[in-house]
Amino acid sequence: MGILVRRRTVAIPQELPPLATTHPTDPTAPRAPGSGLSRAEFAYTRLREEIRERRLRPGDRLREVEVAERLGVSRTPVREALKRLESDGLVQDLPGRGLSVTELVPGRVMEIYAMREVLEGAAARFAATQASPLEIQSLHHLLAQLAEATTPEQAAAGNRKLHQALVHAAHNTYLTSAVNVLADALVLLGTTTYSMPGRIASGLEENREIVAAVERHDPDAAEQACRRHIRAASQLRLQMLFGAGGSA
Repeated sequence: MGILVRRRTVAIPQELPPLATTHPTDPTAPRAPGSGLSRAEFAYTRLREEIRERRLRPGDRLREVEVAERLGVSRTPVREALKRLESDGLVQDLPGRGLSVTELVPGRVMEIYAMREVLEGAAARFAATQASPLEIQSLHHLLAQLAEATTPEQAAAGNRKLHQALVHAAHNTYLTSAVNVLADALVLLGTTTYSMPGRIASGLEENREIVAAVERHDPDAAEQACRRHIRAASQLRLQMLFGAGGSA
């Protein structure tokens, strides 16, 4: 007697459902649309970028609801991002005002310049002994670009690129990390000291001295030249804060 076998037809879907994009180590972290970042990381990156590019300025209020609506995410990732920015020192929580982009008081500004003098002076010293011929050539190229600056904004951008290259040429991982942390605070300073009369020209000459010392492989001269450059900038910042006398 034969056995009747019934065959079952199974419908095969034309498209498979998309795979979940949640990070495997954090199943509760949804992704931001169109990016590989979690929504909290996306919000943090965007807000930090806006502060660094001065689209958000010191004193600007940061309300969770408004930020969430603008970024197209919920309040929870925004809250996480704001906590991270507060720990970075870029956001402050003031009684009666709530969260806002940090406004630096004069004492903190001078602390920043004191650390700049130490860290960037060390970068110039290390660069004088560690920089390769190609890196020295790059410093000269950036110096030539700085010489073409005609506005305070162009000069400030050129100065920043040159000093970033100095730090890179120092080949010191820990120094680079420290300088990067300080860079976040620098964006809170506001108007560049290159807006002061004569600063574009004097800043260029100071940077030429730094690069010349690095090229000569003279670490003492390179560090001292860089320290003088930062010290001159701090004196100009004092004038901008308190007037020509440099006091309150």
